[in-house]
Amino acid sequence: MLANPSSGRLHCAKPFQFHPKSKSNKPKCFVFPNCPPRSKSKFCSLSLLVPRKNRKAFGIRALTDAAGAAAVDVTQPYSVKIPVGDRHILIETGHIGRQASASVTVTDGETIVYTSVCLADAPSEPSDFFPLSVHYQERFSAAGRTSGGFFKREGRAKDHEVLICRLIDRPLRPTMLNGFYHETQILSWVLSYDGLHSPDSLAVTAAGIAVALSEVPNTKTVAGVRIGLVGDKFIVNPTTKEMEDSELDLLLAGTDSAILMIEGYCDFLPEEKLLQAIEVGQDAVRAICNEVEALVKKCGKPKMFDAIKLPPPELYNHVEEIAGDELVRALQITHKIPRRKALLSLEGEVLTILTEKGYVSKDTALAGSETVPDIFEDEDEDEEVIVDGEVDEGDVHIKPTSWKSTPLFFSEVDVKLVFKEVTSKFLRRRIVEGGRRSDGRTPEGIRPINSRCGLLPRAHGSALFTRGETQSLAVVTLGDKQMAQRIDNLVGVDEWKRFYLQYTFPPSCVGEVGRNGAPSRREIGHGMLAERALEPILPCDDDFPYTIRVESTITESNGSSSMASVCGGCLALQDAGVPIKCSIVGIAMGLVLDTEEFGGDGSPLILSDITGSEDASGDMDFKVAGNEHGVTAFQMDIKVSGITLSVMRKALLQAKDGRKHIIAELLKCSPPPSGRLSKYAPLIHIMKVKPEKVNLIIGSGGKKVKSIIEETGVDAIDTQEDGIVKITARDLSSLEKSKAIIANLTMVPTVGDIYRNCEIKTIAPYGVFVEIAPGREGLCHISELSSDWLAKAEDAFKVGDHVDVKLIEVNEKGQLRLSRRALLPDADPENAGVRQPTGDSKDVPSQTSDKNKVKGTSSPKNNSSESTLLPQKKFIRRSVSPAKDRQNINNDATKKSSSSKDENTLVNGGANIG
Repeated sequence: MLANPSSGRLHCAKPFQFHPKSKSNKPKCFVFPNCPPRSKSKFCSLSLLVPRKNRKAFGIRALTDAAGAAAVDVTQPYSVKIPVGDRHILIETGHIGRQASASVTVTDGETIVYTSVCLADAPSEPSDFFPLSVHYQERFSAAGRTSGGFFKREGRAKDHEVLICRLIDRPLRPTMLNGFYHETQILSWVLSYDGLHSPDSLAVTAAGIAVALSEVPNTKTVAGVRIGLVGDKFIVNPTTKEMEDSELDLLLAGTDSAILMIEGYCDFLPEEKLLQAIEVGQDAVRAICNEVEALVKKCGKPKMFDAIKLPPPELYNHVEEIAGDELVRALQITHKIPRRKALLSLEGEVLTILTEKGYVSKDTALAGSETVPDIFEDEDEDEEVIVDGEVDEGDVHIKPTSWKSTPLFFSEVDVKLVFKEVTSKFLRRRIVEGGRRSDGRTPEGIRPINSRCGLLPRAHGSALFTRGETQSLAVVTLGDKQMAQRIDNLVGVDEWKRFYLQYTFPPSCVGEVGRNGAPSRREIGHGMLAERALEPILPCDDDFPYTIRVESTITESNGSSSMASVCGGCLALQDAGVPIKCSIVGIAMGLVLDTEEFGGDGSPLILSDITGSEDASGDMDFKVAGNEHGVTAFQMDIKVSGITLSVMRKALLQAKDGRKHIIAELLKCSPPPSGRLSKYAPLIHIMKVKPEKVNLIIGSGGKKVKSIIEETGVDAIDTQEDGIVKITARDLSSLEKSKAIIANLTMVPTVGDIYRNCEIKTIAPYGVFVEIAPGREGLCHISELSSDWLAKAEDAFKVGDHVDVKLIEVNEKGQLRLSRRALLPDADPENAGVRQPTGDSKDVPSQTSDKNKVKGTSSPKNNSSESTLLPQKKFIRRSVSPAKDRQNINNDATKKSSSSKDENTLVNGGANIG
């Protein structure tokens, strides 16, 4: 194939050449784009390359004329620095990936993103969507790491990589031209990451620049930026450190004149503040696009506009004539399934009528949008000639054969595409002209709302939210830290999510049969949007130490299912007893941009709470979640070349009114949320011990903590370096047992404390070891066992005996020295600490038999742990240690332990935290 370096398309050096050895002197035209026009089209149709019946074989030969040499050498490297915010980003092309249609690297700090664009040589089957696929991957080597898996390489895309793929895809689609069916693939890799400059906004910009430089026909260059809000200052492409203090996380993409996509999360930000952030982002995107245009003029490739194949205009007229009146009646059907079946039946009727009239051919090879021109026949069909030159590997030149003219046909695919466009046109006209939508609502109207809670008795919280024909079943599950979701990232620091929402969209929710397996990209994106919308209303970990999982299963869908997940998730959280700060709801807004086409005044028409057909036929899908005071999450996708800030302002204000209405409807939920923890939810007790005592709870290799779990039957015991201990249990009795053990392990006894009925655990030649509390022992020296002289301790005591002892000394190692003699009636208090001489050289008070300590949650009165208790209605229930756990404590002790007190909290019961 003789390739034109500037365009990457087949090039014909000389339009007509006579074959020197041909038996005929008929002129021969080579089928290449630069051939002189023989029909209305400037270029020969790509359909000429498709094999047909009775077609003669093509000859092959090479051409040497260099008349079509590229005007621009795309192999030459180009680079440009573009100011973005308070720094510059570096755009480079021609260095890497020169065989791709286009490739660029974008550098910000030491973060480098490489993006390439490639397209298939032959077009795919026509369809109603642009054949674009996007793949984004963060290489662990970019941060000097390797994958922790067995194969030590990156595997399937992680959830956050899928989200960035969507961020790249969504703003590019509206700029692609209809009728271009060459499969296009965008690959993006993070090659270097400095931990400071986020790669996601760079990936959006890199993809937009690569498409602009490639042959893919598009309308305008796309760029993306992130906007943060620190204090009252908006920051363009903030660093990760700046984002830690930001009230806003907004990613915006657009062109030099319009906004194409926004997605972001904030903490109840007012609409006006959000609009200011969007304006700052639009200015930054405009500056990038203007700089990129100069780069495109310098080294961009010619666009493949000739490859665009649109259905002929005549087909639109035929479809409107046949389906017009029936289409109007079908669009007036209120319910989705009957309307869909009516439209499907009408589409079949249109195909049948056009086929009967001879306009439609089921042979796609014969169907075309224009008459095929004649090409001169060559009798030497198998001849292959090399003309003055060399044939490189892969260079192919096609010798044309005879091709008779065929009549005009429409393909079935063209008819279906046109029918869909005509349906959208009629739907938009009905909304603009009649002021009513398919279900009879006004543009500002909200569908009927119905909700109920507690329908799943064994779930920790459940809610069924229904809005029109969209329904979400939300279920909440509570657990401890072990249920948290681990996030693997480039930084290498373990990140755990204690709240996550998982969205499921089964095919049954739209009455269809389809794939049911791993979550799709759409499900991951919708789930993240709902999750980030609800996150600001959750209590902090100190107030509610549970891991929270929300599952939203869409059981019916007719538009705005992600916002139904927000509403249902909020109700389910309340039903599970999670003390949320306020209620959050979501709404999806639509748009008919060009109302003048249908007799309107030309101003954009905003639609509230759009249905599926209004989403498909409209120009915008703008999802907004929050309450009556502010916004927590938002996402906008459009199907036109962009919208202005004024349109977005109108949509945001109308969405605010819609949210107020939905919040009022949620208050009518019947039955209402229970507002308390389910009896099937786990109990979590929090206690505070001294940080240096944590190792006593864990023990060597975790042996002690495991033994406590096995002994008491609790689910888990979690310790933190700051002394926080969390115990998770299914019942109160096991929780109390573990509390007592941990409290005794971590207590700091005070000299003078008296312990009653303590068991002798071990007898040594120099004394006995007495257990004053579970897991805590002290040495009672032989001289302190009796007021009389004893030669051997075993002469008077044996293992298992119970004695009363008094603590008389705590040495620098924390070892305890006890005395039984001090409590005897005839004992002299002044001499209680005087030892009886035994002459035993092994008089060593090493009394701690088990150095491996285990954490716990309850403590006796003389222990260092004391419960901090709140009333039951405050969601924190007082936890009382059983009397049997305190039998070893002297109620007559004249002095309590003077150690620092542990703070205990049992989470169980209410819905509001005081």
